[in-house]
Amino acid sequence: MKVLIEPITLREKYDNVDGLILSLKDYSVQSGRYYTLEEIKTIKENNKELEIFINMNKNFFNKEIEALEKTLKEIDEINITGILFYDVSVLKIKKDLNIKTDLVWASTYMVNNYKTCNYYYNKGVEYALIGKEITLEEIKEIIANSKIKSMIEVVGLPSVAFSKRKLISNFYSDLNKKSKESIDVIEKVTGETYKVDENNLGTSFYLKKIMNGTVVIKDLFDANAKYIVMKEYGIEEATFYDLVTDTKKYIEGNCLDNNYLEKYKKLGDYTNFFFKKTIYKVKKND
Repeated sequence: MKVLIEPITLREKYDNVDGLILSLKDYSVQSGRYYTLEEIKTIKENNKELEIFINMNKNFFNKEIEALEKTLKEIDEINITGILFYDVSVLKIKKDLNIKTDLVWASTYMVNNYKTCNYYYNKGVEYALIGKEITLEEIKEIIANSKIKSMIEVVGLPSVAFSKRKLISNFYSDLNKKSKESIDVIEKVTGETYKVDENNLGTSFYLKKIMNGTVVIKDLFDANAKYIVMKEYGIEEATFYDLVTDTKKYIEGNCLDNNYLEKYKKLGDYTNFFFKKTIYKVKKND
């Protein structure tokens, strides 16, 4: 099982990892840092032994297709491992232009069952970033019943929503105040704090609570998961890279279970949906 990280600290070398997920500026959303294609090329050149995945998980308008085609062709020439996509236009362009770079289906909440994973695999998609809203047992079911290479996010701030609207700017505009790029808001019913970020593409919402999935890594390894993903955003830099180093040791059997799990209790005990089912109920009108 390989370890992928989504870094926000720009480093010349990334050690003790198998690969990186780098969000492409103007082509991706819900990320702690966005990279230009030139920056990605430099990172790849300095980390030739790593698998590099480029995140392009935004919806594309018709007017953006020509630029998207040009960018995909340019990416195809730098020989990266894969491209994360949300919009199916990326899959169509890959086929139309004979793009050789593999794709990662990353349609957030929709990557939640093995039948749809198999559908995309049969369409030529090699990887899937599994949705964060399903349980560990449901993830293991996908791994067991699909040929697609699974990626599971285990550590990071959970992204919960995205809007193309400039919600922070609009809020401060109504108050006749200078806008901010990031604010915290408290949801009144649950009392939970959410981190809200805005950029030129829209507004991202994160639960301001670290998802600590270190407790499921052994289960995912035993289930033959291909990749786990750790995101630096929201975690202190030194703690994050210690975690990455120790996780590699843990997977390779060079770190005892109790020592590893005990050390990273400091990230908190929030495990998102790994052990909690999402149940939808129909509300009857009175």
